[in-house]
Amino acid sequence: MDRRKSLKSILLGSVAGGLAMHGCKPEGETTAEESLVKVEENHFGRTPEEKEQIAKLNAEQFFNPHELETITVLSSLILPANEKFGSAADAGVPDFIEFMVKDIPEMQTPLRGGLMWLDHKSNSEFATEFKKASEDQQKQILDTIAYPDVTVPESERPLEIRFFTLMRNLTLSGYYTSKMGIEDLGYKGNSPNVWDGVPEDVLKQHGKAYDPEWLAKCVDQSKRSDIAEWDADGNLLT
Repeated sequence: MDRRKSLKSILLGSVAGGLAMHGCKPEGETTAEESLVKVEENHFGRTPEEKEQIAKLNAEQFFNPHELETITVLSSLILPANEKFGSAADAGVPDFIEFMVKDIPEMQTPLRGGLMWLDHKSNSEFATEFKKASEDQQKQILDTIAYPDVTVPESERPLEIRFFTLMRNLTLSGYYTSKMGIEDLGYKGNSPNVWDGVPEDVLKQHGKAYDPEWLAKCVDQSKRSDIAEWDADGNLLT
């Protein structure tokens, strides 16, 4: 099983068991007002208060450019691209994580501290910051924190291991709630089932058969959107 399939299994198992500063406008950036319009378009069904909060968080910035670049590299190592779908970074996971740490401030110190640890570890061992290390060097570092001793309670694990667990969870949550991730899962949403009745061979085994008139009314898929009607005696009309 490859990395993506393994992570997809972890995600689905968890689900079954239970996740622009304003002022002058530089070229290419959006104002807070334009961000609010975007919020209105992309958050159908939100209350006015929720939309206001989303716009407020989108107008703030927590991670600096270096940290976001490191998150981009890290999320793509956690969930790389394959022949059909892009990486976590391609799906917009860094922006998702930036939003989440503003919405849940308790995540800010663990994540910023973890990113600092990655650079310190990489500089100590390879004389370069994590995002500039080779992929092999990056994976060597991650291998030391990606596989915790499951017999040790999470609250007692080293901070760098807890950082990676949080980053991995955020990466999976961000990817598999994105358009790309939903397509990767093959999720099509709720849809009506097509039922053609009990198979004829099963009916024969039990000495049963459909009344032709009832069958025409109840199993004709061309009428599946019609609302059923009954007469005063309870007989099905359409």
